[in-house]
Amino acid sequence: MSATLTRQGGHAAAANDAAARVMQRCALLAKITERPGEILRTFLSPAMDEVHRTMRPWVEAAGMAASVDRAGNLRGVWPAHPEKSQSRLLIGSHLDTVPNAGAYDGILGVLVGLALVEAVAAETLPYGIEVIGFSDEEGTRFSAPFLGSRAVVGELDGTLLDRTDPAGITVRAALEDYAARRPETVPAELAPYTAAYLEFHIEQGPVLENRNLALGVVEGLAGQTRSHIVFRGCAGHAGTTPMNMRRDALAAASEWMTRIEEIVSRFEDAVATVGQIEAEPGAVNVIPGMVRCSLDVRHGKDVVRNAALRAIFDEARAIGRRRGIELEIEQYHEHAAVHLDDNVVALSERAVAQAGYSTIRMTSGAGHDAMVIAPHVPTAMIFLRNPGGLSHHPDESVAEQDVAAALHAGFCFLDTFADWLDASGKKEGQ
Repeated sequence: MSATLTRQGGHAAAANDAAARVMQRCALLAKITERPGEILRTFLSPAMDEVHRTMRPWVEAAGMAASVDRAGNLRGVWPAHPEKSQSRLLIGSHLDTVPNAGAYDGILGVLVGLALVEAVAAETLPYGIEVIGFSDEEGTRFSAPFLGSRAVVGELDGTLLDRTDPAGITVRAALEDYAARRPETVPAELAPYTAAYLEFHIEQGPVLENRNLALGVVEGLAGQTRSHIVFRGCAGHAGTTPMNMRRDALAAASEWMTRIEEIVSRFEDAVATVGQIEAEPGAVNVIPGMVRCSLDVRHGKDVVRNAALRAIFDEARAIGRRRGIELEIEQYHEHAAVHLDDNVVALSERAVAQAGYSTIRMTSGAGHDAMVIAPHVPTAMIFLRNPGGLSHHPDESVAEQDVAAALHAGFCFLDTFADWLDASGKKEGQ
């Protein structure tokens, strides 16, 4: 890297300039949506195609070879010096959103990666950099997260491929149609000699703000279990069925939901959420005979998450027995907790310190593409402060000065990454 950039003053100035550009691009891409009046971009949608068309000139102007793979991931590759190494640093996050999303979740990390390459594009590094914008992390279209990153690591298996969207289209059919209409797409696979993965992301929580810190270093990601729970009672007339003779499915589900908070409080740092409720028949004068609920349980240790889950299900069954309610429980998504690579996490921590910022190590309660990539490639994450801890919401925000802090840390990471490659024995292709 040049003498200008390797000086901390040069890093800071470059970071400030790049942060303003990143914020402008986030605002521009927030206008690309498949639902007017809110931000929504789902897997393989026309809105995602438009994001690719908008970003591709930026990628190519940075000197990167741009492509889209057969899973809809946008990829830009800045090559290493041909006589030094084929090793590659992968930097990325996702481009899709939840419904009614904010402007920074996922896409900020992709743009930070692009900005880092733009800043070093005139330099010669002993490794390559690939910036990737994953096509699906949120799972909005198929109710299955991480389709983009799972495709890259070869984990888009038969069960996932058979999942359907609300229109009845399977993942398999959507991918086949996408590839057929875009013969220029490349295979969705991890490049050889990919040595490490780094993801920048807003925290999506209040911890960094509460500690007055711009950046946090993620050392692990909480495991997740998502389930459907059905309470089956007996519908009846609201006016003629005595209270002591009812089998009210909604009353049973409500009792269970209020008990969840107390149950989870027994397991430190565990969280549980009932985010969806559907009651039938849904008439004002009919006792609900059936209620469907979702349940999301997370913890940084799988043994704790599983224990909390058992306690929650045991309570549901006990309530059902007492109230004459039948239960159906289906666990439809499970992802084990992931511990990120100690060495790359430490490298990230040193980069933040070299940039002049205090930090803490954190466990992410949210799911990220990093948890899919980590079993295959040494991985680290850097969180940016998220004012108010608000995410998955139109008022989601990030401060430009914190984006500059992340970029500054990113420059420091790039400075020392070659030394890490040498020390770890991952400098391939020499």
